[in-house]
Amino acid sequence: MADAGFVKVAQVSEIKPGEMIVVEVDSEQVLLANINGNIHAMDDICSHAYASLSEGDLNGVEVECPLHGAAFNVTTGVPVSPPATESIRVYQIQIEGDDILVGPPNS
Repeated sequence: MADAGFVKVAQVSEIKPGEMIVVEVDSEQVLLANINGNIHAMDDICSHAYASLSEGDLNGVEVECPLHGAAFNVTTGVPVSPPATESIRVYQIQIEGDDILVGPPNS
């Protein structure tokens, strides 16, 4: 059973390794990325300019914004290349069977 505050958003089988999708959690757009079989969740909106990261490219553990090319580490939310300088939120994940559950952002 899922912990309080976690909500089912997708299934692991929907996201192949190296792929990402966007889901909605409490009216927030959240990017899910499969990195070598591990699911990670972070805000889908770039901290530099309003752009959907899920429309960018996933290269290893980095997602590149399609608007200005800023890249973020999917596991930490930390920007790894300009023009972004602010981190974005990373969310807690639970996997139950094939279900992906997203919880509150990490503090």
